[in-house]
Amino acid sequence: MTVAPLALPAPDAAEDWVATRTREGLAEVRRLVEELRDRPPGDALATLRRWDEVSLALSNVAVAASLFANVHPDESVRTGAEQAEVELDRLVTELRQDRRLYDVFAGLDPAGLDPVAARLLTKTLDDFRRAGVDLDDETRARLAQINERLTEVGQEFSRTIRDDVRTVRVTPDRLAGLPQDWLDAHPADEDGLVTVTTDYPDALPVRMFAHDAGVRRDITVAFLDRGWPENEARLQELFALRHELANHVGYADWASYDAAVKMIGKGPAIPEFIDRITQAADEPMRRDLAVLLERYRRDVPAAAAIDTADSLYYEELVRRERHEVDAQEVRRYFDFTRVRQGLLEVTSRLFGVEYVPVSDAPVWHEDVTSYDVVRDGERIGRIHLDLHPRDGKFKHAAQFTLAKGLAGRQLAEGVLVCNFSRGLMEHDHVVTLFHEFGHLVHHVLAGGAEWTRFSGVATEWDFVEAPSQMLEEWAWDADVLRTFAVAESGEPIPADLVARMRAADDFGKGYQARTQMFYAAMSYWFHTDRPADLTAATRELQARYAPFPYIDGTHMFASFGHLGGYSSAYYTYMWSLVIAKDLFSAFDPDDLFSPDAAGRYRDRVLAPGGSQDAADLVADFLGRPYTFDAYAAWLAR
Repeated sequence: MTVAPLALPAPDAAEDWVATRTREGLAEVRRLVEELRDRPPGDALATLRRWDEVSLALSNVAVAASLFANVHPDESVRTGAEQAEVELDRLVTELRQDRRLYDVFAGLDPAGLDPVAARLLTKTLDDFRRAGVDLDDETRARLAQINERLTEVGQEFSRTIRDDVRTVRVTPDRLAGLPQDWLDAHPADEDGLVTVTTDYPDALPVRMFAHDAGVRRDITVAFLDRGWPENEARLQELFALRHELANHVGYADWASYDAAVKMIGKGPAIPEFIDRITQAADEPMRRDLAVLLERYRRDVPAAAAIDTADSLYYEELVRRERHEVDAQEVRRYFDFTRVRQGLLEVTSRLFGVEYVPVSDAPVWHEDVTSYDVVRDGERIGRIHLDLHPRDGKFKHAAQFTLAKGLAGRQLAEGVLVCNFSRGLMEHDHVVTLFHEFGHLVHHVLAGGAEWTRFSGVATEWDFVEAPSQMLEEWAWDADVLRTFAVAESGEPIPADLVARMRAADDFGKGYQARTQMFYAAMSYWFHTDRPADLTAATRELQARYAPFPYIDGTHMFASFGHLGGYSSAYYTYMWSLVIAKDLFSAFDPDDLFSPDAAGRYRDRVLAPGGSQDAADLVADFLGRPYTFDAYAAWLAR
């Protein structure tokens, strides 16, 4: 059965489209729920089928609102989409606290259900209980207020980060060291000054290449202070509301509530994991920091430490001098257009799909490119790539769902939202592109699901990064890179340069792991301790976990966007990386496109979506439970 893609609106019709889609979608949900509550089928499978229609209608409102709130160029559309999210979350809370509706599911007999349907029933009942369905009316009313306010505060937090683009203005001579194409794109204004923004394509090259330490420090401080002071009060409110919600439904704190539905299982296991990684990374961190500090002291002899205003610049110097890797030389090989096409060709070959350009797809901005994803002659999804920065757009890199794929019912559609240069790219950004595309291909390949709940990237949240982290490996392979990493002269990137790049990338991985543990510790302890002074708490945790000291007067927590979505669970990036290293160990490093490994990985890890526990998906692919060994060996080498 052929399923058509979503009919997106023209940009000038988007505001009405979001409003209509929300109004009609939520009305349909209420109609379906009323029927289910008042005239339940009785049969467990039939009841779950009806509930899946509700889930699909809710999802279709949610994903479109989330995307347009983050990417649409018209502020009124973004605002309308944010309001749609509030209305949706209000209804979801109402449904999950509906005792009559809960009784319908609690009274079902699971006997005769297949394992996936039984899994759906179990998770549905858990959703009701975690929402406080069995509590008194007053408490349920308070939980509804909390959930609505959490949505609003989360939106305010994210919006402030998105819109707070700071600038530093400098004379052109202070930008010596920057690549020529960057300088060409940043001419001086009528005052003779160049404006540098905190957006990634501006800030990252300045921090990496500018010889002027004052400029590097100015842009670093501006970058670290985005969202402050406004977001400090919002975070305090967010932490307090989450804690109160968790307490009401029987958990000691938000981290325990959140961890209960993840692979890690229990909140206190999070700091245990953080400390395990911290210890494993300690010796590699000290080894590489000594090298970095030695190089820094050649320029600043009295330095006792180096901070992040200088670390990226001196990392580049170490890589250039010790490993003969010059990032400006490397970026010559990574023209954005070639990289994008190369990514499509690599993943097409790896996963057995084709990407067919859709030139007439209605999109929200002219930068967006769309492709149908075809497997064995059948369209299985559509992807949209929105890869360059603009005002009002989400500032980081992420995959957004546009439609969940359901076999014979709805086509999987996903969107890659990033902020890359239109010209030459740093290799680090190439790796990021592969990483985020890993989420996108996971979403599409898992789009043949039977149930909305398990479609796409629907595994436990502390697993979802593993497939995308593993796909990064293909952005480091010399044979893979030579297929698209080509200089303007036509010369493909030399294999010996890639080997040096890999060796250079290994430099600093110990202190990078410790940096991640600093972020994970903030994420966890901010939610469990709820410190009154977030700046002081940041300073203390940075001293305990991070390789680089705190920069006085900065407030990076205010733009730490993952405190919104990932809440207390930032540890998941490293948890997933441990699994990703183990997954990659099943591939032949001399033949990364081996059909056997790639096909088994696609079919056993990606395609099932959330229909099984992630640990079981991994064990099915590896033939054993995952271990810490591959990660530990990689970190130590």
